[in-house]
Amino acid sequence: MRAKEVRIVVPSRDLLRDRWSMARPSSERAPSASQQLEALLGKPWPFPGRPPKHDLSTWRVTDDWPDPVPVTLAEVEVFERWFGDLFDELFSSPL
Repeated sequence: MRAKEVRIVVPSRDLLRDRWSMARPSSERAPSASQQLEALLGKPWPFPGRPPKHDLSTWRVTDDWPDPVPVTLAEVEVFERWFGDLFDELFSSPL
């Protein structure tokens, strides 16, 4: 049985350089996300200055839930499935 002849070709540096230069994308880069937002909004992005602080004194908390809160059997089963081990540990009597 005769061995198959294998020919190895090593490209020259000039050939590799030419191929690399042809594969390069254009030197113009796509705009960044901030530049795209600025073009869409017409304002610089991110907005200059600090963000406004939340004034908690103007917040109002209301509780308009009924007493007792109605709970369905399906909701109870979900909590028992996910937190059953924790509930057993919390509410079991110590030995």
